[in-house]
Amino acid sequence: MNGMLQIANISWRFIRVWNRNMLVYRRIWFVNLLVPLFEPLLYLAAFGVGLSALVGRVQYHGEEISYIVFIAPALLAITMMYNSFFENTYASFVRMYYQKTFDAMLATPLSMEDIIAGEIAWGATKSVIATTIVLAVVSFFRLVYYPHALLILPLSFLGGLAFGTIGMIFTGLVPSIEMFNLPIFLFITPMFLFSGTFFPISALPGWAQTLSSALPLTHLVNLCRAFCLGEITPDLTWSIAYITIMFVLLFPIALMVMRKKLIN
Repeated sequence: MNGMLQIANISWRFIRVWNRNMLVYRRIWFVNLLVPLFEPLLYLAAFGVGLSALVGRVQYHGEEISYIVFIAPALLAITMMYNSFFENTYASFVRMYYQKTFDAMLATPLSMEDIIAGEIAWGATKSVIATTIVLAVVSFFRLVYYPHALLILPLSFLGGLAFGTIGMIFTGLVPSIEMFNLPIFLFITPMFLFSGTFFPISALPGWAQTLSSALPLTHLVNLCRAFCLGEITPDLTWSIAYITIMFVLLFPIALMVMRKKLIN
């Protein structure tokens, strides 16, 4: 109930928070551009070229595809997760605790809920920006199928909202910035490795496949891979619903834990 009441406190002013972060981003846009531009090139070189020579082709949904085509969609999903999660953990924590930006904004007509909603919306926007760059890179190597691959862009915003909300919950829970190592080790790293990113989850034991299917990144990877390969099937609706429901359920929790954090 408290979460619903806090959602009702969100006004259009949350856009001001988003706009503030965008202005800062634009001032250092070149630095922000480098990571999503060169990181996929490193992955494609290491895994797509180096490891691909050893792996050869991969069985996926009854088809044989090259390993580099298999991992390219996973790089897009990982980009969505990393950019939104890290923006709403480390970056939001720095703005809140060290720069005192949240305190300054609370001295304006902005509510706590406006600030948190604006932060999460900005995390999702960074997810879209980075995903667009990575999509351009993998498209250059002809690793995606158009026009279906364009669906990845709205998906990056939805995925950014979901992982940004998770990140904001951790921001409200951790006592210090060093403690972010714990959710990264226990939550982000297992998803990075076991969500069908670098090998099909069918290669895992049965219990591990079930666990992997419960991870949000697995659903993002499945959607990205389907869009990149041009394979739109009805079962993708479940993955979209999973990510959407996760965001809807966790967003009020993010508001509550952050309100408690800011009050303390």
